[in-house]
Amino acid sequence: MTSILLLSGPNLNLLGTREPAVYGTDTLDDHVARATKWAASYGFTLEHLQSNHEGVLIDAIHAARGHHDAIVMNAGAFTHTSWAIHDALAAFEGVIVEVHLSNPAAREPFRHTSVLAPVAHGSIAGFGRNSYLLGIDAVAQLLGRSPA
Repeated sequence: MTSILLLSGPNLNLLGTREPAVYGTDTLDDHVARATKWAASYGFTLEHLQSNHEGVLIDAIHAARGHHDAIVMNAGAFTHTSWAIHDALAAFEGVIVEVHLSNPAAREPFRHTSVLAPVAHGSIAGFGRNSYLLGIDAVAQLLGRSPA
C-alpha cells in the first residue's frame, strides 16, 4: 500500500469560517475526510498534519523520507515565503504536489510566486474543494495507479 502525507499550513485550521467567499465553507476536517476516502479509492493510505508553525511542517517533511511515497501540500502563506520548506521538500525523494483551494495567481501580487513550485512535480490551484482530490489524482498518475 502506498502512503501519502497531506500537509496543511498556517490558518488552514480556520477553513469554513475564514474568508468563505475565497476558501468555501468546508472545514479542514471536511477536506481531509474527502481526501482520505479519495486516496483509499487508489489504494493509498493518507496521513494528515496541519500546523501554523513552519518548523513542525519541516520536521514532518523530514520524517516522511522513507516512510511516505508522496506529499500533497497546501502550505498556505508559506508557499510564498518559506525557502526552508522548499529545501526540506527538495530533500524528499517521492512525489510532491502543491495544492491551493484558491487561485493564487488571481489574487494579491505577493501570492503570485510560489517558492515551493520549483521542487514540486506540479501544482493544483483554484479548484476549491476539488483541489485536494486533484492533487491525489496527480500522485496516482505519477505513481502509475488507477482507482481500485
